[in-house]
Amino acid sequence: MATASKSKRTKKSSAPAYVPPKKLPISFTVNGQEVSTEAPAHTTLLYLLRDLGFTEVKNGCEAGDCGACTILLDGLAMNACCALGVQAEGREITTVKGIGTVDNLHPIQEKFIEHGAIQCGFCTPGMIVAAKELLDNTPNPSRQEIKAGIAGNLCRCTGYVKIIDAIEASAEELSSKKGKGK
Repeated sequence: MATASKSKRTKKSSAPAYVPPKKLPISFTVNGQEVSTEAPAHTTLLYLLRDLGFTEVKNGCEAGDCGACTILLDGLAMNACCALGVQAEGREITTVKGIGTVDNLHPIQEKFIEHGAIQCGFCTPGMIVAAKELLDNTPNPSRQEIKAGIAGNLCRCTGYVKIIDAIEASAEELSSKKGKGK
């Protein structure tokens, strides 16, 4: 009996030791730019975006707890680490770079700078994206609504007061621009 089990163990398998996962085609838009790529079905949207060069989408916890990877997916804020890349098929993604540029800052970005809401900067992209969704949907939020709007984004440097002040000032500026017809 021992020889039979020994011979089974020494048989060589004809299957390869490793078969890479099949890659699926994915097409979507990031910050107005059409993207077509391929990725295995298990690749998170976070890793897919970073592999494509969108490193402004920060890799924090990979568990949906910190908000550093917050993006807008069809206008809704979400953690890129909590979605699969294949779920982006045919969708519109906006990162912090799609909100404003160095040469043309969005009022939210301007107010973050003015109010000292940026310290180490790691949480900043996700905070700005979350603030953008909040202000798009609630143009004149209360401080409590601002707190709720950024609740999924952790910051270990600022204590949140300066961030909340910056978002509140952004809302005021955006409202005054709308009132002037801009």
